[in-house]
Amino acid sequence: MNVLVTGGAGYIGSHTCVELIEAGHTPIVIDNLCNSSAKSLDRVREITGTAVKFYEGDVCDETALEKILSENAIDCVIHFAGLKAVGESCSIPLRYYENNLGSTMTLCRVMAKHGVKKIVFSSSATVYSGDNEMPLRETSKTGNCTNPYGWTKYMCEQILRDIAKADPEWSVVLLRYFNPVGAHKSGKIGEHPNGIPNNLMPFISQTAIGKREKLSVFGDDYDTHDGTGVRDYIHVVDLAKGHVAAISHAAKNKGEAVFNLGTGTGYSVLDMVKAFETANDIKVPYVIAPRRPGDLATCYADPTKSREVLHWEAKHDQTDMCRDTWHWQSNNPNGYDE
Repeated sequence: MNVLVTGGAGYIGSHTCVELIEAGHTPIVIDNLCNSSAKSLDRVREITGTAVKFYEGDVCDETALEKILSENAIDCVIHFAGLKAVGESCSIPLRYYENNLGSTMTLCRVMAKHGVKKIVFSSSATVYSGDNEMPLRETSKTGNCTNPYGWTKYMCEQILRDIAKADPEWSVVLLRYFNPVGAHKSGKIGEHPNGIPNNLMPFISQTAIGKREKLSVFGDDYDTHDGTGVRDYIHVVDLAKGHVAAISHAAKNKGEAVFNLGTGTGYSVLDMVKAFETANDIKVPYVIAPRRPGDLATCYADPTKSREVLHWEAKHDQTDMCRDTWHWQSNNPNGYDE
C-alpha cells in the first residue's frame, strides 16, 4: 500500500517508515519539521536502502495536502502529526486545540475529496479518565482528561468516530499509545526533542551523556511502590510494528476500531533510571522536583485486544529499551544536529 504518513519525520513516524518499508509498503511523508528533522528520513534510507518521498508542509494546510493526494495514489493514512507535550499543553492550550483538531479535520476533508477513507490515528492513553482501575482496557472510561493534550486526542477520536459512523466506507483505527521509548537497533534514528525533553528516556540519556546536569524526577509522593509515577513503557519499534498491523486491519475492515499499544507492565520513573544504569553501566544523577500538572500516579495497558485482533504484541523488554536508547544517544550526542 501507498501510505501517507503525517509527521513521518518525527520519532515514532520515522521508525514506522522503516517498518512500513520492511513490510513491503511505500510511505510518503508530510512534516512541518517543528519538532523533527528531515535527516531522520535520510537515516531511514540508510537503514532500508529505500528513499522516502518527503513533502515539507503542515497538515493544517489544505493546499499542501491537495498537492500530495493529487500527485500520489494514496491507499491509507497514518496520522501522527500533532503537538504532544502534556505539560506544554497546560500552558498553551489554545495552540494545542487549534493545531491538533484543525489538522485532523483538514486531513479528513481532503482525504474524503480524493476517496481515501482508511486512516490510522495516533491517539494516546491520556484519553482515559483518571479514575479508571488499572490496567486500562479499550472499554475503560474515556474523557475527564487531565490535560489539554489528552482532550485534543479525545476530541480527534470522536471526530474520526463520527466520520466513520456517517460514511460506512471509512475505516478508522484508533491506536492508544502508552509511553514510547528506545530507538532502532542500528542507532541511526531515535528521539531528538527540541529543548529540554518532556519525556523521561531522552531526559535520562541526555543526562547520562552530559547534556543535562541532572534528571528531574517530577514527584516522589505518588501512591506507588517508590513514590514516583508508574507508566507502561513500550519500545518504539514494537509501536511502529503495531501501525503496520493496524493498516492491514484497516484494509480488511470498515468502521471504527480502537486498540491499546502497550506492554501491560508498569515501571516507575526510578525503576527506569536503575534499569538504564544497569543496562549501560553508567550513572544518572537525579533530583526530586515538584509534580507536573496533569500527571497521574499510575497508567498501564491491557494489550489483550491488540494481541487477539491485530495479532500484535510487544517483543522488546526493559533492557532493550534502555540499551537502544543509549546506543542512539551515544552515537548521536546532539541528535540529528551535526
